[in-house]
Amino acid sequence: MPNKSDYRVVILGSGPAGLTAALYASRASLDPLVVEGGAGTDPTDVPGGQLMLTTDVDNYPGFPEGILGPELMDRFRRQAQRFGTEFTSGTLQKVDLARRPFTLSLYEGVVRADALIIATGAGARWLGLPEELEFRTRIGGVSACATCDGFFYKGKDVLVVGGGDTAMEEATFLTKFASKVTVVHRRDTLRASKIMQDRAFKNPRIAFVWDSTLEDVLGRERVEGARIVNLKTGRASEMKVDGVFVAIGHVPNTRIFEGQLEMDRAGYIVTKENSSRTTVPGVFAAGDCQDHVYRQAVTAAGSGCMAAIDAERFLDAEGH
Repeated sequence: MPNKSDYRVVILGSGPAGLTAALYASRASLDPLVVEGGAGTDPTDVPGGQLMLTTDVDNYPGFPEGILGPELMDRFRRQAQRFGTEFTSGTLQKVDLARRPFTLSLYEGVVRADALIIATGAGARWLGLPEELEFRTRIGGVSACATCDGFFYKGKDVLVVGGGDTAMEEATFLTKFASKVTVVHRRDTLRASKIMQDRAFKNPRIAFVWDSTLEDVLGRERVEGARIVNLKTGRASEMKVDGVFVAIGHVPNTRIFEGQLEMDRAGYIVTKENSSRTTVPGVFAAGDCQDHVYRQAVTAAGSGCMAAIDAERFLDAEGH
């Protein structure tokens, strides 16, 4: 339970964006409350965000030897806590942004906020195979981020599932490392934009398996292969691969704010240019819930910093 009911700043989410916002807000003497986890649509939504499901993080500045995802998030949390951030575990049930202070109804009680920072993140769309979760936290496993994990597949054969821009972008990026990239798509044509299609078709390291879907990920300690089913013939085949990348899109954890904040067609919160401000004064958004382009820990952290500074300036201007 929170220690009190009224806060100057409440931050929803405890990933890189939320915890960086907490660090800056607490250093500005705003005494923020961080509500950890529980506003998302991803069943793996946990305090600390997606990095809690990641093993080695090698692309976050300041850690030349790499760091485990959970350890990195623990450091974020302890640093914010050191400056006075309050934390509570809670599941957001309802939010009223029609008037200030904003009212947040949690399972654990009701809190009010003069300013709200939304950093609820986004979750990758998955196929729903049990093996996805089993291999998701392993190198040589199943991933939804080529930028994060592609480096680990130097000279390997990998599989990419999907047919949109995300899949073509992931496949093309992976050819910088993998010896071969096989794209599996459930139709006989791609949904990706023409420029992305042309780029993939011209890449000699990318092969395509049409009218097919991934039925099973094979392997014990690591991914060793994949079972593919042709949707027209029903015929199943197996291929040797060293990793699987699921690239069928992401789902921002923003459904609870529908009808109260402007969002794009995919559900990402719209923020004003060069700021974290949303269409409701006093509400700010940071991280993957408003970023459908980069989706990196370092960019999420940067936007969390922006949100805290924007919130501080808003409260100062309001005399709070």
